[in-house]
Amino acid sequence: MSIISNALSGSIAAQAALGAASQNIANMQTPGYTRQGVLLSSLGAGAGVRSAGTGVEVSSLLRFADAYKSQQMWRAASDQGARSQTQPYLTQLERIMGDESSSISNGIDGFFTALNAAAVDPTSTPLRQQIITAADAMAQHFNSISNVMNNQLLSLQQQRAAIMPQANTALSNIAALNQRISGSTAAGTNVSALMDARDQLIDGLASQMAIEVTDQPDGSRNISLKSGQPLVIGALAGSLSSSMAATGEQVLSLKFANSTFSLDNVAVGGQLGGLGDFERNTLQPLQQSIQDLASTLSAKVNVQLADGKTMTGNPGGPLFIYANGSLSISKDFTAADLALASSTGAAGDSKNLQSLIEIKNQSVDVEWVGSVLISDADTQLVGKLGIYSQQNQALLTTADTVRTQAINDWKSTSAVNKDEEAMSLVEFQNMYQANMKVISVANALFDATLQMMG
Repeated sequence: MSIISNALSGSIAAQAALGAASQNIANMQTPGYTRQGVLLSSLGAGAGVRSAGTGVEVSSLLRFADAYKSQQMWRAASDQGARSQTQPYLTQLERIMGDESSSISNGIDGFFTALNAAAVDPTSTPLRQQIITAADAMAQHFNSISNVMNNQLLSLQQQRAAIMPQANTALSNIAALNQRISGSTAAGTNVSALMDARDQLIDGLASQMAIEVTDQPDGSRNISLKSGQPLVIGALAGSLSSSMAATGEQVLSLKFANSTFSLDNVAVGGQLGGLGDFERNTLQPLQQSIQDLASTLSAKVNVQLADGKTMTGNPGGPLFIYANGSLSISKDFTAADLALASSTGAAGDSKNLQSLIEIKNQSVDVEWVGSVLISDADTQLVGKLGIYSQQNQALLTTADTVRTQAINDWKSTSAVNKDEEAMSLVEFQNMYQANMKVISVANALFDATLQMMG
């Protein structure tokens, strides 16, 4: 009887729908889970004008995913990754360089304060010794800041190197999932769980670098960098690596099939791009600026001392030694070696001392801010660093907001809503019970027919 066949197909369809709803509810708190549903289609009538139809079938199992919303979520992850990687370095530099006690400005001010104090009695050994002490303290301020920057550079390189194996593992797993998904799709198997696992990997990869994702007809996804280099094509995955160039710069490369691509440390985007941008546009110029200031200041002081004479009437020797980015006091330099008098003046003359004091108001060329007074150089550098830090904080806040909105947009389509699932349970439970009632009625009619014939 067609009535039993129809009701049976309806009960089977209701069971499939209830199964999808129960799976959704079970994974309500599973990260990255995409909700599922069933698409019901009416089966057409058989032969004869009195046939209403042959029931219902589950024509497909739906996966509620929006490719556009996923792409937006991954793009937001890339920008957020870049800004979040940069900010800790900026904050540390800003805090240390801006601290009154550890700043280079504090060291420079202390040195020139000691020179000014010696003007009261240029022949005083304690005042002269104070100059040497202040000079050594200034050198330590320079070296302390330089050490922080060197440590940051080392940390950048270590972070970048650590991201590589993580990214390579993700690329390999995505390629393997592509192969499984395309094979299972061809065999008619539900691949929603495999797609969820792949999307989770893509989301993590997107935070590490800026990527483009392209869906393929067989269910696989091809992934490339924003700059066009391929990362995953079907079941084939690329491999990222880093190496140190002769210049001391860390170089990124991508090997795909038989081709090797050199990657730009900034254009790669994501966490890797954020590290590259900070290194290239902030840390390296700032390092060079500190070196410019230290080398110029020490050279000016040494030249001026050479133009004067010591307490014993000898020409002045160098107070500072600047080599390999490190500033120090000349070995065995004593208070008596300070050439504070002019070469033509008496021992108590302070003319050369006044010239030394005037150095503070001379200009110096530093890479990051150009030509500035020595007295203002560090302040200018800290100010520019503060502007960069504030800009990045603002962009990070924006990136966090965009990422949150993108996730919420994705959830509005793909995440499980317990109220909707509760309604589905009730609806398909009623559908199942109604179809079972139809079967019961059909059985009753069949029994009545048999009784009539008996």
